[in-house]
Amino acid sequence: MTQRADAGKKKKSSKQKPNNMNVNILQTDPPTSNLKRKRQKVKRDEMKKEAELPAHRKRKDDHDDEEDFNDDSPRNSDAERMLQDSDDNDSQSTGSETEYDAEFSQSDEEDVGIDGQPNYEDSVHLSSFNLYLEHNLTKEEIDNQKGSKFKWEVPAIGMSSCKWIGTGENILEDLNSNSFDGLIPRLYEHWMDVYKTSGGKDLNSSMQKIFFSLCSRYRDILHCNKKPFYVKGLEDTSIMDAYIMHSLNHVFKTKDCVKKNDAKLSRDGESAGSDKFRDQGFTRPKVLILLPMASIVYRVVKRLIQLTPSAHKVNVEHMDRFLTKFGSEEGNEENDHDSENKKPQKTSKPSDYEVLFGGNNEDDFMIGIKFTRKTIKLFSDFHTSDIIVASALSLVNKIEEAGCNKEKDVDFLSSIEVLIIDHADVIAMQNWYHVHTVIDHLNRLPSKQPGTDVMRIRPWYLDDNARFYRQTIVLGFYSNPDINASFNHQCCNYEGKVKLVCDYKGVLHKVLPEIRQIYERFHVDSIVDADDARFDYFVKKVFPRIKDSDQGGIMIFISSYSEFIRIRNFLKSQNASFCLLGEYTTQSDISRARNWFNEGKRKIMLYTERSHFYHRYKIRGVQNLIMYSLPERKEFFPEILNMLDGSASMACTLMFSSLDKFRLERIVGTNKAKRMVTAEKSVY
Repeated sequence: MTQRADAGKKKKSSKQKPNNMNVNILQTDPPTSNLKRKRQKVKRDEMKKEAELPAHRKRKDDHDDEEDFNDDSPRNSDAERMLQDSDDNDSQSTGSETEYDAEFSQSDEEDVGIDGQPNYEDSVHLSSFNLYLEHNLTKEEIDNQKGSKFKWEVPAIGMSSCKWIGTGENILEDLNSNSFDGLIPRLYEHWMDVYKTSGGKDLNSSMQKIFFSLCSRYRDILHCNKKPFYVKGLEDTSIMDAYIMHSLNHVFKTKDCVKKNDAKLSRDGESAGSDKFRDQGFTRPKVLILLPMASIVYRVVKRLIQLTPSAHKVNVEHMDRFLTKFGSEEGNEENDHDSENKKPQKTSKPSDYEVLFGGNNEDDFMIGIKFTRKTIKLFSDFHTSDIIVASALSLVNKIEEAGCNKEKDVDFLSSIEVLIIDHADVIAMQNWYHVHTVIDHLNRLPSKQPGTDVMRIRPWYLDDNARFYRQTIVLGFYSNPDINASFNHQCCNYEGKVKLVCDYKGVLHKVLPEIRQIYERFHVDSIVDADDARFDYFVKKVFPRIKDSDQGGIMIFISSYSEFIRIRNFLKSQNASFCLLGEYTTQSDISRARNWFNEGKRKIMLYTERSHFYHRYKIRGVQNLIMYSLPERKEFFPEILNMLDGSASMACTLMFSSLDKFRLERIVGTNKAKRMVTAEKSVY
């Protein structure tokens, strides 16, 4: 059923800066990041360790024993209860995390030191992964997160008219774009082999390396200029490959860390109470990937399997079930990677619609992925999975179910350390509020006693600070106020944020030149008053022109469902002649409304953006167009306006305010939009 409700940084390179960076620092002396300070400290400790290893090790062990637990830490009462009950629940401490040594250890040892590469255990001392997760967050740092602002900017390589802006230290200033530092050697070698086998040429592209480097530095990322696979000529798989490799890298490093500490505990007989062995969360899942449709899950999971080293995928369990559930009816499982290149069948729908909706459109799905010694287990139990791929709708259903049934829980969301939201623009067309709900339920203390050995849980989990250690990566074709709000207010990574900002050229050149466009700006005092101000302007300025006209064929295009309901009720109160074409309108009513409108039996048609997104109708009989609100998706603008082709007046009225700047700039261009929202003139 289709959902339609509207309700660390890595080690700095010694090589020269990449060309054409043209760094523009808005803050002359950005503060040194936590990872950088810790990396410097670790370097000093390593130098001391080489000079006096025995004495150093003894002092470090004594120090660890003395600081086993910090009694002054602000731990939640639930976390204290977990600590107190741990001795009584030892028999249950065989949960998800403790399975690592039994399922993963031997394959790790086989993969260490590929092609003469240094042993992984010796190379992790300065990795962003370790420094990021081992950092002890202070209350001052938490308080500083609330007032953090974007303070620096750097031109985005490979993307014209775009720039990266960020908080904290400028991590792109001296970024080495010629390496994949921080990537486990066995993953990198396999990635290279996959590209060579498939004939790929862009593995070493600077844009891909920079994005992977951003991911590996564990900053929150908002990249809303990602070229979608369904738009012909814009396909860019490099970003998807980069976040998949980052996810695998994070999962494998987590497993390697647990395995290494298990071996030390077994070999040396040390106590697990030492802080240096705190390497786990409450539950096993560490990566959550939110996607809008099952067909996109198919693309992502298939690629994830391809990019997993051969030693870890001797067997892929439940592949047939995966193909059945997520593959399309047309059998794209046999040629999924090039499905967007297939010749589309003859249809009146645009090509991007055919590709996006040509597969499995299910939006209520969830699949767990677990890596064992030589096997990838699909459809694994969510509590024992390493990666969870789901729709926001499915997770919201799980959350609501857990709220009604005490036997159920969503504790598998408690230890997510990497959240990836891909195709955020498509999810926004479904219901972004579901994403808001999911993020709000991440990294909470579990409702039930965790199966993990409590003495191995990282302190910041017990302190209820896990949300500050979660990296969130949001990817899409465009952004909107809801996406920005979630990124700004729900993503609070202590390392900071990085965001891509772009200038747009607009899509006016795709509109028929004969169409006369009239842009009318209405005044808005605040975002709280925006809906009322728009409605008042329509009632007082626009509707009288419709009411007094004998002309029919008037289409009113409306972006949101709440606006649609408000205008519908108003037209009813005015006894206006109108018909409806919204996302909840039945197919029989849609056919009847289109016929009435085309034949002139109804003067006005209300048409919503979401209905156009899901159906891409070409409405006949449009004589006059009123855009009550601008479309979120810029490609819809010329499609809607060009429905006037052949009409007598060829006129279009577009309502906007200063708060519509993001939508407006995607339509008319960034420079023109700035003038239109700030100039004294209100009609263009």
